[in-house]
Amino acid sequence: MRWDDLFSYGVLFRAVRGLECSFSAIQSLLPANATVNFVYPLPENSTFEVPKGDTGYPGNPVGLPALCAVSVQVQSIGKSTFGFGLFLPDRWNGRFLAVGNGGYAGGINWADMAPGTRYGFATMSTDTGHNSSVLDGSWAYNQPEKMENWGHLAMHGSVAIAKAITAAYNDKDISYNYYAGCSTGGRQGLKEAEMYPEDFDGIIAGAPAWWTTHLQPWTVKVALYNLPTTADYHIPPALFPILAEEVQKQCDPQDGLVDNIISDPVGCNFRPEELLCGGNVKNSTAAGCLTPAQISTVYKIYSDSIGENQTFIFPHLYYGSESQWVVIGANEPNTLGTDFIRYFLGFGADWSPYNLNEDIQRLADEVNPGNANVGYNLSAFHAKGGKILSYHGMSDGAIPTGATPLFYNNVVRALQPQGIDVHSFFRFFLVPGMGHCSGTPTNVNAPWYFAGPNQAIALGPTVYGVPSFRDEQHDVMLAMMAWVEEGQAPEKIIGTKWSNDRTQAEVLRQRPLCMYPEYAKYKGEGEVDAAGSWECSRLY
Repeated sequence: MRWDDLFSYGVLFRAVRGLECSFSAIQSLLPANATVNFVYPLPENSTFEVPKGDTGYPGNPVGLPALCAVSVQVQSIGKSTFGFGLFLPDRWNGRFLAVGNGGYAGGINWADMAPGTRYGFATMSTDTGHNSSVLDGSWAYNQPEKMENWGHLAMHGSVAIAKAITAAYNDKDISYNYYAGCSTGGRQGLKEAEMYPEDFDGIIAGAPAWWTTHLQPWTVKVALYNLPTTADYHIPPALFPILAEEVQKQCDPQDGLVDNIISDPVGCNFRPEELLCGGNVKNSTAAGCLTPAQISTVYKIYSDSIGENQTFIFPHLYYGSESQWVVIGANEPNTLGTDFIRYFLGFGADWSPYNLNEDIQRLADEVNPGNANVGYNLSAFHAKGGKILSYHGMSDGAIPTGATPLFYNNVVRALQPQGIDVHSFFRFFLVPGMGHCSGTPTNVNAPWYFAGPNQAIALGPTVYGVPSFRDEQHDVMLAMMAWVEEGQAPEKIIGTKWSNDRTQAEVLRQRPLCMYPEYAKYKGEGEVDAAGSWECSRLY
């Protein structure tokens, strides 16, 4: 998929459209349960002013192409509603793109819509049926209808109406429909594939939070390994960099190449006792070492969560994720976990995380608030010809990296007995050294950028695609389009790291990100930081 091919299906300009960018024109396209909030045109290089009160995503996208900005409110189940935003670019590439959300956030993700619009997509985001920040789940308390909207209804309902608007506004059927999201956004994409397979032709799902009923109780459990802060086994966050340094010292060479990147954290034989304090140490933090009790905590953090009767609950954090331990380093468990139990499961604001027990895990599985978990039967999406590209950073400190191979392998177990080759429609790659959805520790400098959802804004407010590398080898959006539209299934995506990500002036490193279960292997000759010096190989 070449960059110029984006517009190969016919560039459409406002002058030839049948509808104007007006309140009345858009309202005339809506079903009876939907109303327009606002509609107005924006000229080239303009700024969209996000409505005040949009708690989840308050940032204003800037430097936009000429477009029509639309906001719609939809009556959902019971007395609940959801809303969505839609950017209709004057220079349209004939395609539709929906983008995802993060955490518990309510609000339209206008900022993440902007990169898609710069490609030429008609781009949409839903508010998931409420207004809140990423970490605030209090809106869900005794609100099953809102939870159902957040779980799946708001995305599907928004997509259906937004696609109808897009086609009518441009007086032309949409050629292809795409989705891109990370974290909760990754979960939303996989949920669409499971429940609404006709919505999209291609889905990009990064670091998907697909197992909500296990991820969020685990978020509390892993924090409790290191709490309370007064316990002798507590590891202060000041020691996390010391632990990270030792992990890198031991694990980096074990992957076959010393390059500051831990490429095989699963295969690392890590011995935390190398950090054990000597006999005369009175303050382990000041000394930069760990006590025997703290060493025990380290083992718990890097171990899978196992319940009663050896029941598997959730995978562990990978070696190399220490710089992003947002679920461990605070004085209390992260609210992504506690709010789920307090409000989604109905225990109330006074529930203490120290009361976590296995009955709560069983209740979560029984209730499955909002029907948010994603099941493994994606056969309907396969049958309609849909494609999925997923990925996960191997230094993710928010959602354990192992959650994505766990999901993929379970999909294989569900579909292969049906005669379905999962690799033919669902591929995912692991990104060594990348954190949650984007970024890499400064001492690691791993090639993490490939134009995935949420990534462009990390480089700058007007960035889209992969600067200087606008092709399907480097850009996951173009790779998805090449797969859907031309049948060119990706075998790898090349990740890029610039010396200064904000300027993209000089490439520091590039490396292939291989499709699971393959991994990138250095050929033994050539520039280590050049993608051509690496090849994708199986672990066995």
